Amino acid sequence: MIRSMTAYASAEAVTPAGTLTCELRTVNHRYLEISPRLPDDQRSFESALRERIAARLSRGKVDVTVRRGESRGESLQVDGTMIGRLSDLSQELVARFPSMRIEFTELLRFPGVLQHAEVDQDEQQAALLGVLDRALDALTATREREGAKLGQILRERLDGIERIVADVRGWMPEIRTGLRARLEQRLADLKQPADPGRLEQELVLQVTRSDVDEELDRLSTHIGETRRVLGLKEPVGRRLDFLMQEFNREANTLGSKSVDARSTNAAVELKVLIEQMREQVQNIE
Repeated sequence: MIRSMTAYASAEAVTPAGTLTCELRTVNHRYLEISPRLPDDQRSFESALRERIAARLSRGKVDVTVRRGESRGESLQVDGTMIGRLSDLSQELVARFPSMRIEFTELLRFPGVLQHAEVDQDEQQAALLGVLDRALDALTATREREGAKLGQILRERLDGIERIVADVRGWMPEIRTGLRARLEQRLADLKQPADPGRLEQELVLQVTRSDVDEELDRLSTHIGETRRVLGLKEPVGRRLDFLMQEFNREANTLGSKSVDARSTNAAVELKVLIEQMREQVQNIE
């Protein structure tokens, strides 16, 4: 199953501690890199969150943002001890600052005065992982839809490479014949009798140097392997990236051995198609 590494998804759930919203954004990355942003009271769940994501995704830079909204029915409590300390402190300060006034709302903003009712930690973690799972489901579906499009693009480029390989194979007998004719013409231009044995040796040497049958065979093998990999159900991005390197190596060799304009142009077209594939492969998990 081809999956893109670029996607976005979100999910929301209502819990006793408030409304949880989880947003996931993923982009290309060589490995799996998870960057979570959690509310302060849920940072202790980061390890479990990372494990859950790593079990579902294998590559990509993953930005995870979790927000918690206040619940309408949430119980709030005032810390009496903290209020007492603030009251004692205010009495000491009033003597020195008679005009000082303390607003009730400002008092509630003081850290530690207003407290949320305690929520069971196990329930809170289960709620977080639950909403994360839903976001991951949506993210995976998006990545698979984008991956299907990428797979179609790659298969079209493979068809193009296969046509070029077949064309070059068909041209080779004619290219070899032309190579022999050019060699004979060069010897004729010397206006000196040539040793037939020497002519054959030189011809064999030139043909050997320009022989691309091995490169064409390897290109055909890479085409078949790439098609097989595209049909696997596991992440295949790294395999495809390696195959693109092999494709490019054979195309370079094909171009360096070319003794005919047609095969030279074919090598250039091959490199264009391979580069187009390589760019798409960079986005595959």
